[in-house]
Amino acid sequence: MSALGLGACEATFEALVAAYREPQRRYHDARHIADCLGLLDEVRDLAERPAEVELALWFHDAVYKTRAFDNEAKSADWAAQFLEDAGAEPAAAARVRDHILATRHAAEPSSGDTALTVDIDLSILGRPPALFDAFDRAVREEYAWVPGFIYRRKRAEVLQGFLDRPAIYVTPALQERFEAPARANLQRALGRLAPEAE
Repeated sequence: MSALGLGACEATFEALVAAYREPQRRYHDARHIADCLGLLDEVRDLAERPAEVELALWFHDAVYKTRAFDNEAKSADWAAQFLEDAGAEPAAAARVRDHILATRHAAEPSSGDTALTVDIDLSILGRPPALFDAFDRAVREEYAWVPGFIYRRKRAEVLQGFLDRPAIYVTPALQERFEAPARANLQRALGRLAPEAE
């Protein structure tokens, strides 16, 4: 936080920790954030403004309700309000907000720090099969209230959407590291979701 010129932020940190401990979370919890921050540490030199990427990763799943459609927007609003209250430059708050909104994964991020934020968030897709499968099961647990046939159809649409992209990852170093295993994991997951796999 000091890299952004911010003062003490203990209360916000405690609020974030509490949010990531909410009982409905099985994947989108503190472990996911720690994993993202760990990967950022490995590739920090790729970021133009690493402190902003770090802050975006901290906040990107801060609001997570599986029955809602505005989680990223509310998370982005929380981050922007925190930055405004802390006296950060408005341009920094706007960039962090954009990074978080891009984790909706509704479109491919263009480049730069927004792409790096999204690529780090999606790195789970390209992890070893056992880790990916644990992620896949945890997401299903988060949506346990959705009937099986609806979940399989909607989940297949999401996963196929990533496969249909020319590239899942935009940042060259992360594309080299995660692209091929991510495509293999996604194909395997789609096979499990097929009706004949039941």
